[in-house]
Amino acid sequence: MNFIFLGPPGAGKGTLAVKVAEEYKIPHISTGDMFRAAIKAQTPLGVKAKEIIDAGGLVSDEITCGLVKERLAQDDCKNGFILDGFPRTIPQAEALVSICPDVTVVNFVIKDEVVIKRLSTRRVCKKCGANYNILTVPPKKEGICDNCGGELYQRDDDKESSIAHRMDVYREQTEPLIAFYKEKNKLTDIDADAQTADILATFKKVFKA
Repeated sequence: MNFIFLGPPGAGKGTLAVKVAEEYKIPHISTGDMFRAAIKAQTPLGVKAKEIIDAGGLVSDEITCGLVKERLAQDDCKNGFILDGFPRTIPQAEALVSICPDVTVVNFVIKDEVVIKRLSTRRVCKKCGANYNILTVPPKKEGICDNCGGELYQRDDDKESSIAHRMDVYREQTEPLIAFYKEKNKLTDIDADAQTADILATFKKVFKA
């Protein structure tokens, strides 16, 4: 199955995507990972994207959609994929129709106050990028990553003032996608205000592999 994961920052899309990718044997494709892979491989679009990013600019929809098309054409996507972080806007969603019209959109529904609590208590490893939460998934040793021993820190965009801005951007740019996909009967809501194991169990009931 070809999945698109939608939902606000902190809804747990990335965490669940890793679990679903393992269960369903399909790749989890986040926008950030896709950009980094294309830049590392020095594909023509990756080179263009790097030039723009290095200059402090925003990568255009045309280049972003080109990178998505490039990535979805790879062999590991033949049996399906999970797109996490794309599309972000209606124009990107419209462009995706011509790349891959057959998609199932999963909308992670969660209250704002839960998002704020989750993100403001998140900590990330400086070395390996592992995610922790000081309330729900704390490291064994405070401030130290269980996996690699790296230092844990709070990202600037996980501070409360930044979270409010990220939520505003999400509502303005990405939330309209809910109506876009609902109109096409491609949208399924999943309650994201639960533990990851419970959300995964619900997901597997709704979308049988």
